Amino acid sequence: MSTVTAQADSYLRTRALGARDAARKLAATDPSVRDAALAAIATAMEAERDAIYAANTLDCEAASTLAAKGEIGEPLVARLDLRQGKFETALDMVQSVAAQPDPLWQTQRATELDDGLELFRVTVPIGVIGVIFESRPDALVQIAALCLKSGNAVLLKGGSEAAHSNRILADVIVRATEGIEGIPAGWLTLLETRGDVTEILGMDDAIDLIIPRGSKDFAAYVMANTKIPVTGHTDGVCHVYVDAAADFDKALRVAIDSKIQDVSTCCTEETLLVHADMAEGFLQRAIKELGEAKVLIRGDERVRALPGVNGQVEAATEEDWSAEYLDYVLSVKIVDSLEEAIDHINRFGSAHTDTIVTEDKAAATRFLQGVDSASVFVNASTRFADGYRYGLGAEIGISTGRLHSRGPVGLEGLTTYKYLLEGSGQIVDDYSGSDARPYTHKLLDRQWTRVS
Repeated sequence: MSTVTAQADSYLRTRALGARDAARKLAATDPSVRDAALAAIATAMEAERDAIYAANTLDCEAASTLAAKGEIGEPLVARLDLRQGKFETALDMVQSVAAQPDPLWQTQRATELDDGLELFRVTVPIGVIGVIFESRPDALVQIAALCLKSGNAVLLKGGSEAAHSNRILADVIVRATEGIEGIPAGWLTLLETRGDVTEILGMDDAIDLIIPRGSKDFAAYVMANTKIPVTGHTDGVCHVYVDAAADFDKALRVAIDSKIQDVSTCCTEETLLVHADMAEGFLQRAIKELGEAKVLIRGDERVRALPGVNGQVEAATEEDWSAEYLDYVLSVKIVDSLEEAIDHINRFGSAHTDTIVTEDKAAATRFLQGVDSASVFVNASTRFADGYRYGLGAEIGISTGRLHSRGPVGLEGLTTYKYLLEGSGQIVDDYSGSDARPYTHKLLDRQWTRVS
């Protein structure tokens, strides 16, 4: 993978225009070609495991030094580390993406306009996608696999803390696909500096979509500085609500797993809401177990007034209710009703993932319908909000917006559609005037088929 030089302007523009050409070629490839490329990536990653680990170790050691100085948090160090199972997970995701049905040229709607005049709406790639993601090198692998399978070219910019890992992973992926006939050169480009990001934001003639993963402020910055469409994959202020009708043990498992299974992810629980009828006994136990897991609790006045929790709970501020900690910190609030819980989530949440624990099916339904988030669960950990766990193969991110795609974005979220009209010499004039032929507009139960 080439390194961006001082001539960044000409280099990046050339790469972006090359990505445009590569995307058009990828769109026309047979699915077996893209699947062969994904298999080659998995094989190459396994063969280069030691080299990848060595590069990743450099990033982790540098991050650990910063963490020891208090300049970054320990969860960020954990995000970087591929050596604790994340490498195997990344490999599994590449293979899972390859096993997904081909997302391209699928017929969404077929309509007969007239005898011998048939219209098909079929799925196609978006084109060239720029993805700016956090310091998670395994995310680079997921994003690359999804873009390749869906026929999109991609420009990738990861966090600087993962620079060594990102370079070698991008290099391994590009070299692995170079040997696959039909995979065009230039389908993947790694960006390395903030200046690179600034530059691509001005390339609305070459890039079709920007996906920023990170904070709400960063997504807002991107949107304000580009004409390119943006799908923001931003904050995860996720909630667990323990209802009055919750099963105690079930609620405890869900609340604790949602927080500590991996505190550095966007689908981690950041606020725990508990109905007043459950509060005393449940929170005494939950706060104890969370404390044993080194979770700092910030509670409202009612939580702090509970017997048996004195000294274990800091006072929550208004800012805590909308905070994405990505750390061993949890805000806790007591509510008096399901409606109060829903209102709190809709006011302070980020429309990411929220869950209710309850045995009351009517309450569950009200929660599912009332909470305005991309993913809403009943009796399940918020940590299930993940493209791989959803069966999407992997995810390019989790969208909290409303347009085009919501929640974990897999292959389907990386496609759009176009219309194909197949006729036999018809002209519009035949369907105009006093003796116009009528349109049949009959829905067809058939797929458009590609002839190789």
